[in-house]
Amino acid sequence: MSVRDAIVEKLSAKFEPTHLEVTDESHKHRGHGGWREGGETHFRVRIGAASLANLSRLARHRAVMEAVDAELKAGVHALAIEIVPPAGPIEAEILNPQQR
Repeated sequence: MSVRDAIVEKLSAKFEPTHLEVTDESHKHRGHGGWREGGETHFRVRIGAASLANLSRLARHRAVMEAVDAELKAGVHALAIEIVPPAGPIEAEILNPQQR
């Protein structure tokens, strides 16, 4: 399983997001610190989930980082996190039809 897929699986299981995007941005960091051949070192997560909505910004970021702790310890160098408002049912269907 790719690192991206593992991140998607863990975030989906923990937060049941209505919106989730996990993008491998390693190619943008070629030659920079933490980059390695083959990628899977720099990721961007965009997530919307009701379980994150009432937490402080710091608590939301900590929760996401804790969910993917194993991946961070195994070689993910950077994780950019963007928390978005949870989508309603119609928006969720449009954004993530595979989850319905």
